Amino acid sequence: MRKLKLQAQMTIDGFIAGTNGEMDWMKFPWTTDTTDYVNGITEPVDTILLGRILAEGFIPHWTAALENPEVAVFAKKMVETPKVVFTKTLKKSIWDNTVLATGELADEINELKKQAGKDMIAYGGAKFVSSLIKERLIDELHLFVNPAVLGIGMPIFQTVSEKQNYELTHAQHFECGIAVLVYKQGK
Repeated sequence: MRKLKLQAQMTIDGFIAGTNGEMDWMKFPWTTDTTDYVNGITEPVDTILLGRILAEGFIPHWTAALENPEVAVFAKKMVETPKVVFTKTLKKSIWDNTVLATGELADEINELKKQAGKDMIAYGGAKFVSSLIKERLIDELHLFVNPAVLGIGMPIFQTVSEKQNYELTHAQHFECGIAVLVYKQGK
């Protein structure tokens, strides 16, 4: 069965964005150790899962980034990897190399996990990511904790309504000040 990873940037206090979607708290530029880590978790991926709201910025961003020699190799991976956008509002895909998933989230993800292929990775806004976590669909959480506290914003665990246990499998501090915590579903 295919594994679903989540790569999410978050603040120390658990927010994935500011109240209006602000991302100005994220630590940039990344250092080589951060980039190497991200390349390592995305290399074995052959499918990217996105919520519709993030997809509207993510896909055009990486397509434009193909022109930037500093990130072109990673941009190529993001552009060329098939994408599944989860939506209840779009009727057809407006992006190349992208299909829409319009059914129930858990059913759609579990069907994707049964298909032949490599790992999948999810990126998303707060609602999409929180729904994936709530439904226990993530096999590996890669939480990139940025050295910032917002106090208020869009929480990554906003729809989780019952206790979930996780096992810490890896923790790493990067030179830029970000720390990654990697968890898998616990018992």
